[in-house]
Amino acid sequence: MATALTCVTGLPRSGSTLLCQLLAQHPKVYSEGYSSPLCNMLLAIRRMVSDDSFFLAQLDQQFDLTYAHLSNAMQGFLNGWVKAPEGALVTVDKNRAWLHAIEMTLQLDPSTKMLVTVRELGQIYGSIESQHQRTILVDFIDHLADYDRFGRADMLFAKDKTIGAPLLSVQAMEDLPEAVKRKIYIIRFEDLIERPVAVMNYVYQWLGLPPHEINPRELMVGHQESDSHYRMKYLHRQQKVLSKPQPHEVPSRIQSQIEQAYAWFYELYYPKYKEVK
Repeated sequence: MATALTCVTGLPRSGSTLLCQLLAQHPKVYSEGYSSPLCNMLLAIRRMVSDDSFFLAQLDQQFDLTYAHLSNAMQGFLNGWVKAPEGALVTVDKNRAWLHAIEMTLQLDPSTKMLVTVRELGQIYGSIESQHQRTILVDFIDHLADYDRFGRADMLFAKDKTIGAPLLSVQAMEDLPEAVKRKIYIIRFEDLIERPVAVMNYVYQWLGLPPHEINPRELMVGHQESDSHYRMKYLHRQQKVLSKPQPHEVPSRIQSQIEQAYAWFYELYYPKYKEVK
């Protein structure tokens, strides 16, 4: 029996690595735990074939047949990649690019579901800045080390940068049809940390898996993701024991700017944040 594809994606530093690790605790889930090139390859196929003169010429002659060829080929590629070991019911694939590729993926496999992790935005910035201070002699992959803290925060939230790009994709999910939205489940980092057993029980149920209760004090650890590609600024660590991280100190000027600029995010996912802060 073919496994169902579950895409894990979301904002940086919001628990996607932890979520993949917790998903892998279920005996019926195949989760490698680190970022996959699958989504990037599917997007590359679409770009490549859209510029191919032979393909375009065939569209002129037999659109339906040629388009069906492309659909079958991409479905075959997707199904071949997500093939899991015997007994698995769900295959997990992690990549931030899934955020803006959900509709294409559902065209190829209508059974696909997506788990999206989010986190209070100030703490996302604080996590990145804290790690940068520990590795300050190494620059970011997009050369942000020379900025001051406010300038670096501003750049991180730019529409094509580490926080800003996926944040725009999260906002764009509100424009999706209701049928597509039902395939997406939002998981807040804070809930995953505070109530991991309850959250994962619900996630397993949402994925159609049999019940399974994780033990946050005794977790299986899988392969560690490579961090050098990101210049050690965005660490991906799996731990045997789930522990609550210490909150990051964020300058009030930066925190206020974030909350004002992304009020829509707080209204959707943290409506009571300002009341309890």
